[in-house]
Amino acid sequence: MKKYRLNVQGMTCTGCEEHVTVALENMGAKGIEVDFRREEAVFELPNDVEVERAKKAISEAKYQPGETEEVQQQETVQLGDEGDYDYIIIGSGGASFSSAIEAAKYGAKVAIIERGTVGGTCVNIGCVPSKTLLRAGEINRIAKNNPFVGLHTSAGNVDLAPLIKQKNDLVTDLRNSKYVDLIDDYGFELIKGEAKFVDEKTVEVNGMQLSAKRFLIATGASPAVPKIPGLEEVNYLTSTTLLELKPVPKRLTVIGSGYIGMELGQLFHHLGSEVTLMQRSPRLLKEYDPEVSEAITQALTEQGINLVTGASFERIEQDGDVKKVHVEVNGKKRIIEADQLLVATGRTPNTTTLNLEVAGVEVGSRGEIMIDEYSKTTNSRIYAAGDVTLGPQFVYVAAYQGGIAAGNAIGGLNKKLNLEVVPGVTFTAPAIATVGLTEQQAKEKGYEVKTSVLPLDAVPRALVNRETTGVFKLVADAKTMKILGTHVVAENAGEVIYAATLAVKFGLTVEDLRETLTPYLTMAEGLKLAALTFDKDVSKLSCCAG
Repeated sequence: MKKYRLNVQGMTCTGCEEHVTVALENMGAKGIEVDFRREEAVFELPNDVEVERAKKAISEAKYQPGETEEVQQQETVQLGDEGDYDYIIIGSGGASFSSAIEAAKYGAKVAIIERGTVGGTCVNIGCVPSKTLLRAGEINRIAKNNPFVGLHTSAGNVDLAPLIKQKNDLVTDLRNSKYVDLIDDYGFELIKGEAKFVDEKTVEVNGMQLSAKRFLIATGASPAVPKIPGLEEVNYLTSTTLLELKPVPKRLTVIGSGYIGMELGQLFHHLGSEVTLMQRSPRLLKEYDPEVSEAITQALTEQGINLVTGASFERIEQDGDVKKVHVEVNGKKRIIEADQLLVATGRTPNTTTLNLEVAGVEVGSRGEIMIDEYSKTTNSRIYAAGDVTLGPQFVYVAAYQGGIAAGNAIGGLNKKLNLEVVPGVTFTAPAIATVGLTEQQAKEKGYEVKTSVLPLDAVPRALVNRETTGVFKLVADAKTMKILGTHVVAENAGEVIYAATLAVKFGLTVEDLRETLTPYLTMAEGLKLAALTFDKDVSKLSCCAG
């Protein structure tokens, strides 16, 4: 069998994908994958069948075949060939285990090398511990400030030590059930120690040299530390060490107001700290649509969090237990004092100790590993996945990349990564969730854009919750009215965004959203109301009216 990638013009939806698939099936093609967004079909043909027959079948289905590329298929790795292992994975987080499990399907002999704690960032020091504490903080906030007349709730000072222990117990349970226990279940070999390459197909760990047919680098990233005079002499916190604090600090200053800074800053505000968020940019989340930035700025300000934007950091000093941040804002010098200082200015890939140059693996300006669309590095034996590539910094993206890498490295699939539609959630209160293109990105891609902006106080669920600060925004192609992007600031925005992700991924239109029944008094109803807002005033509609 030969494998081909064929450009196909004229496809506009998943129905078109099905038409092309059927046309190819009817002429004898196998292993068919059709993607209307990429305008391509990938398929296999028997060696004695010319690809022109596939082009003819597509033409007869009323689509336009274009350039054809023969995909060179990589043979599945055979046990017993060169190397101590079929697949060595460096790192043990979401990308690593996803990749190891996929490689096991092919009977590969897999080793995982880990220098620290098994499980990586998400379960140990990222998603799991932060989100369980965020929930605790939110409950504390509501207890102190519930919006309902006649409800008499209160909250005392937070006893943080048992809360941290409960968090640690949850982390341990999930680390064991979702990572450690799987090592024996799948027959992986775990090697504890730090790996470094000694050549293009060998690593050294604990004084041993180990070779493999294929490698995956999935070493993740660590908190980045900005170059601010005096910072190195100050006892500052990172997103890792903050989650181990025992007393709640009276004053917490956060340098950096991205999703990590906002989540953790708001967490400690809810637990009782006086919190100041500081950043260089003049507005929060500058890469997001302005309506999103405005909504979350309003929410944080209403909750009593101090925002310092457009700050130029001059120096930081420690005076006893007090940290002093010297800044200039709008031409005026200020000193922000705090009992604890959190630095949350992004992440740095963990690549410095890997000795990648001897392996022929290129890195970018920030130390990130450069990969192609197959997750392969500049060394054809070595793949990379997850945060170490500085792609979208989500564990579900890392796991997806790890699975693709194993399929290509071990299974010979030559499957491309597809990160065109990646939802993202910031777990603030209200939450921020986005998918697809912003209005500006859509314009830069050449779309004629039409948008709908729905304030949260037009969503019945928000009204009954008595929390109406937020927004829904839809970005559509003005010609086809297909949804190009969705951006939400609301309670449960993370739950809403999955429906929006399906709309963007499968090319649904504004009319599709309008015509789809939506349960009343759910936050997801905001998607339908935002769709109606393109040409109606929803304030003039009755409940549930479309």
